[in-house]
Amino acid sequence: MSPTETATLQVRATVRYLRRSPSKVRQVVDLVRGLPVEEAERVLQLSAKDAAGDVLKLLESAIANAEHNHALPVDELVVAKIWCDEGPTRKWGRARARGRYFRIRKRTSHVTIVLTRLSEDALEQKRRREESSGAARGTSARRRAERVRRSRAVAQGHDHDHDDDHDHGHDDDHDDATATEASVDDGLDADDASELETTDDGPDDSIDSTDDGPDDSADDGEERA
Repeated sequence: MSPTETATLQVRATVRYLRRSPSKVRQVVDLVRGLPVEEAERVLQLSAKDAAGDVLKLLESAIANAEHNHALPVDELVVAKIWCDEGPTRKWGRARARGRYFRIRKRTSHVTIVLTRLSEDALEQKRRREESSGAARGTSARRRAERVRRSRAVAQGHDHDHDDDHDHGHDDDHDDATATEASVDDGLDADDASELETTDDGPDDSIDSTDDGPDDSADDGEERA
């Protein structure tokens, strides 16, 4: 791929039938149009609009297309175009008092985003601007955006792993409790057996001492006679 083709390459991502009103989505897309990808991500993450989450997912999809399909670095991408078209409207309504009927319109949107690589002149200006303002600042911003993407992927996988570990932990606790009960039962059986042996030995000694008593007294009487 030649440098000219790389500079003019466009990466596109589209979401259709989004359950958002076009007027609300257009307020968000106007915030990120023409911004670098990393800055656009930060703007959407800090935006209080409900549609910002949907536009952020679309932007991340376009970034993944650029990385995996065209091997374009993220720090060299810019939001060249982004627009929102109106989709079909679902008619709905609600019955009201006195036989009236209020119309409710469920509007949908089609959102499209186009990413392009910065030109060589723009990249050179960006590098100089970062060097003058401090290269560490730009590097930390890129790393922060990368950590956000990684943390989201790890959080989704961690929820599934946590559920599996929780189930296995309950099984292990149940096995340990069963083993402990079995050992306690064995100890109780051994104690009962020792008590029974002690109880059995007791009457024999008393009987022997009782039997020996009359014999000794009889012998003493014979000697005295």
